[in-house]
Amino acid sequence: MDYISDYNNTSRLRNELKKVVISGQGRKHTDRLVELLKKHPEWHNELINIYLSNEEPFSRKIVWAIDLYSERNPDLVLPYLQTIADLLPRFSHDGLRRHSLHILSRLPLPADKLGILISTCFDWLLAPHYPAAIKVCCMELLYRISNQEAELRKELADCIEFRLSEETPGFKNRALKILRKLSMDMDSQDR
Repeated sequence: MDYISDYNNTSRLRNELKKVVISGQGRKHTDRLVELLKKHPEWHNELINIYLSNEEPFSRKIVWAIDLYSERNPDLVLPYLQTIADLLPRFSHDGLRRHSLHILSRLPLPADKLGILISTCFDWLLAPHYPAAIKVCCMELLYRISNQEAELRKELADCIEFRLSEETPGFKNRALKILRKLSMDMDSQDR
């Protein structure tokens, strides 16, 4: 991946990076993309732009690496949190949705975007066709928001209970944990 030399032409750099992004698949390839992020901070903006372009398969493949890299280097995505929140409802692939939710779930949420996040997460949580992994991320993010917006707790608990009988064991496991936390939060709120 070091064969990409210094490009003054952003379009050409972007095309070369896209070639690298789609040159493989799986965890080994994602780990190589994480190494690319480590070695070449000068390419961060362009790689983030590929992610945010919502262009299949490029966005889906780079977001996993960005998610992994940003766990230890959150500064990579901090300037883009508002944009991620704005684009979240329009992301076209489940992997893109899931990793974007994961990124948002561990970083400071943009206060002026909570409405978009709440609406999107409740829509995805209640829709039967979304995968359990996305719904779990939505539950986690909504729970986190409910710590700031206590009035969401009851609605979140009701939505989780509504979906509980229809979902996978993994969903149920996480849902029951969140329901316990919500119950304790609501009990302490009533005191």
